[in-house]
Amino acid sequence: MPELIEPVIGLIGGSGLYDIDGLEEREWRRVFTPWGEPSDELLFGRLAGVRCVFLPRHGRGHPTPPSALNYRANIDALKRAGVTEILSLSAVGSLREDLPPGHFVIVDQFIDRTFAREKSFFGTGCVAHVSVAHPVCPRLGDALEGAARGLGLPVTRGGTYLVMEGPQFSTKAESELYRQWGCSVIGMTNMPEAKLAREAELCYATVAMVTDFDCWHPDHDHVTVDQVVKVLLGNADKAKALVKAVVPELGKPRGLCPAGCDRALDHAIITAPEKRDPALLQKLDAVAGRVLRAA
Repeated sequence: MPELIEPVIGLIGGSGLYDIDGLEEREWRRVFTPWGEPSDELLFGRLAGVRCVFLPRHGRGHPTPPSALNYRANIDALKRAGVTEILSLSAVGSLREDLPPGHFVIVDQFIDRTFAREKSFFGTGCVAHVSVAHPVCPRLGDALEGAARGLGLPVTRGGTYLVMEGPQFSTKAESELYRQWGCSVIGMTNMPEAKLAREAELCYATVAMVTDFDCWHPDHDHVTVDQVVKVLLGNADKAKALVKAVVPELGKPRGLCPAGCDRALDHAIITAPEKRDPALLQKLDAVAGRVLRAA
């Protein structure tokens, strides 16, 4: 019988979410990575006895824009901290009338329209190709949906998150195009985050928190910054309640991920052992150490 592991829950907080309430044994700690500096120190603690590690995606006080985030350092730091699953909390705009401000979407797909970001831990000297056909761990999605419905939060399970480069918002023509593609929400941060989590063999799920309608909506021009901030803060309070509800469920000892997230690299590395770059392998010690040590 496979050995059970004690999950460590990684929490990535988006706009408006720079801390986690209720954490015991709290300690902000700097984590060094070979990929550079993460967005901030990591907050270690326990929630209902479950080990958690929180990272404010943009840093406390929101000093870093989406395109300047060091996504590789963020995911590597969480992996080094012992994280086994990541819950990503992200502010988004809505591309659908039935997903109004204040609504939560547990997305299951992404379209990556970013172009100015490092998107892989692998490269020349160690080539790997992982599948991201299903980028969200369904086990985490099930737990998030159950917790959200238990709290009475307005939530939709399933949807596509269009990730744009930013920092500007969409043109109206782009917004209409993304609606024609069948996208549900739009934001700037979940790619390459989700791809890198898969390369690091971490289970990953996103709770997309709607702050406003994107510019396709006829009432968009009437939205004020005050209104968006009010929704943002309200969403942050709901997200904190959701985290408190779902962490005890996800923190139960478990075996291997049924979806195979924790074995994503089993057949991904193509470069022959004798052709691998030792310097790159050293940088991959955390994210790919399991398979590299077995080679």
